[in-house]
Amino acid sequence: MKQKVVIRLSMNDEKSRKKAFKTVVGHAGVESTALQGKEKDQIEVVGDGIDAVKLATLLRKNVGYAELVTVSPVGEKKDGDKKDDGNKDPSSTQPPVVWSTHPYVYSSVPHHLYQVRDPYEDSNCTIM
Repeated sequence: MKQKVVIRLSMNDEKSRKKAFKTVVGHAGVESTALQGKEKDQIEVVGDGIDAVKLATLLRKNVGYAELVTVSPVGEKKDGDKKDDGNKDPSSTQPPVVWSTHPYVYSSVPHHLYQVRDPYEDSNCTIM
């Protein structure tokens, strides 16, 4: 399924932009990439079968801060679809999925501590 992924990056200079593009284009399934946003800090990736989480993780490792903004399917328009746009059911269209996450969030497993007492410790028996 063809989809569009938008990722916000911290690209301060031309070197980091080139590195981001090189990382994205090398990922499996990517067909096109483009910069978007007012400050050109978002990269739009279109492709077939893109794993958005793996792509964001690769960008975090290679470039720095990367936040997954949206993942949405791309619908290709055909000649027959132009006539049916007015009769389309609004409940059949799905809104894009939006994630608001913080980068590098690691959760730890809770550790439970128990106090174990020896039952013979309080006895007055000196043999044991």
